[in-house]
Amino acid sequence: MSHTKVAIVTGAAGGIGEAIVRRFGADGIAVLGTGRNSAKLQALKDALSGTMDFEFVAVDATADDAPAGIVGGAIERFGRLDVLVNNAGSFNFGPVDQTTDAMLDEVLNISLRAPFRLCREALTKLGQGGSILFIGSTWGLYGTPGGGAYSTVKAGQIGLMQTMAAEYGPRGIRSNYIAPTVVRTEMTDAYWDLDFFRRTNHELTPLGRDCTAEDVANTAAFLSSDAAGFINGQTIAVDGGISSTRYLAPEAVGAVRA
Repeated sequence: MSHTKVAIVTGAAGGIGEAIVRRFGADGIAVLGTGRNSAKLQALKDALSGTMDFEFVAVDATADDAPAGIVGGAIERFGRLDVLVNNAGSFNFGPVDQTTDAMLDEVLNISLRAPFRLCREALTKLGQGGSILFIGSTWGLYGTPGGGAYSTVKAGQIGLMQTMAAEYGPRGIRSNYIAPTVVRTEMTDAYWDLDFFRRTNHELTPLGRDCTAEDVANTAAFLSSDAAGFINGQTIAVDGGISSTRYLAPEAVGAVRA
């Protein structure tokens, strides 16, 4: 079957990844999803059966042969590649002075080295109208206590995105970065209801609701579409205003110091 567009989505079985896959499917885009957990990917494929064209490659993104296997898988199954969404990442964070070499290497390998290598491979197949996206974080936009290696790689992804926007824009390949605020997923669920987490996220956000995986997916769909055909090299914060305002919730403003 021929497709108008074909996308690769890494971390496809996670909360944001699955939302992007489903949104792309609604737009008629065929998706090759990747991740380490083949059972989760198979369950997603089963759930999507009959609604969209979804295939997957279960692979460790940091493996030497992962980029060739992922991009080759998309070409083999769908015959082309139009969109790459670098969504997989590590949520391992902590203060710099408490970050071990093992923690640092894990985050660098999963969230910067692996996407860099996958982009390098995808660029051999992407052409006019192609789109490369990074699902990053507001933690790549501003300093955050405890950000450590996590904030470092998210900012590094912006540098990679901007470089590719300049290098490959002349070939008609656009590169952009989506910076969501915190989204409630399996990755963040353990922190969600802690007081410090709400104080440093929800109480600083002007819009009075949580960011959802669908908010991120809708932005990814737009940036991958022809409607965003002149948007290149940009960082789009999907954050309710937290990164560009000095908002503080009324209950925080009015709090009485002990």
